[in-house]
Amino acid sequence: MIHIVWPWMAALLPLPWLMRQLLPAAKQQGGALFIPFAASGPSDWADTAPSHSRISSSLLMLVWLLLVAAAMRPQWLDEPLPIPTTGRQILLAIDVSGSMSAKDMENNRTRLNVVQKVAGEFIRQRQGDQVGLILFGTQPYLQAPLTADLDTVSQFLRDAVVGVAGTLTAIGDAIGLAIKPLHSNQNSSGKQGEMVLILLTDGGNNAGLMDPVAAAKMAASAGLRIYTIGVGALTQPSIFGTSGNIALDEKTLKSIANITNGEYFRASDATTLKKVYAQIDKLEPSTGKEQWYRPHSEWFIWPLALSLLLSVFALLMRVRI
Repeated sequence: MIHIVWPWMAALLPLPWLMRQLLPAAKQQGGALFIPFAASGPSDWADTAPSHSRISSSLLMLVWLLLVAAAMRPQWLDEPLPIPTTGRQILLAIDVSGSMSAKDMENNRTRLNVVQKVAGEFIRQRQGDQVGLILFGTQPYLQAPLTADLDTVSQFLRDAVVGVAGTLTAIGDAIGLAIKPLHSNQNSSGKQGEMVLILLTDGGNNAGLMDPVAAAKMAASAGLRIYTIGVGALTQPSIFGTSGNIALDEKTLKSIANITNGEYFRASDATTLKKVYAQIDKLEPSTGKEQWYRPHSEWFIWPLALSLLLSVFALLMRVRI
């Protein structure tokens, strides 16, 4: 779209007319020059000179309009682009093991479906922060590195499927994978940033090489704070009636949070999971504000160049007259 930076410069448009009205007319000095052979010249001389004068005046008027247009500084504005800001560095580690396909949430939705919706909203609200995504099962994968492009991270989470990283649960390895990008980002920036890991699982550690508690101690020494979330219905049907989510190792999740100065949360449905992410949002408020940059190109050069070109033509016509 076209944008005028200095629209008030349009007030200069009537300046030539005002000068003509207010300033006295120039007085002729000396006698008139008599040219005895003028009468014998071509008959169209008298018509040609006024015509050229009118064209020259029109050109000068157009030149003035173009100069004022250039002075108003027209610009062409492109679509605004987001500028990454330095806020918190947050990694979300989401369990995508086989048990996340259990349909024990409201409306017969799977655990992963609920997490994708609620956590996706949390990601999009972290404007000004850098957010990354780890998907873990038998092995952890860095699905999205730390970035300010929150829409892309949210899209990666929506595209996640159960079992993509294996059917087991490697909590310790997921924590170990989270330490590296956050610590590397700190070293490259040369500053101590706010580093946070939000780990969500519905089970206990039954795969991987690293012990979760040992991994938590390494994370604490690296300055990584971990919030752990256990998901799954509080009661589940079984051959003996109903029972709790016996696969969930709450003791280990609490230990991980305590070691890293974080907190443990329990979410049994979408409503409580929303409250959990809202509580984390309060504990770790976004420190950066979303900023935008709008690329633009200057257009004043075009009316300015055209005015200079036309002024040359007008001057040549004046000289000929």
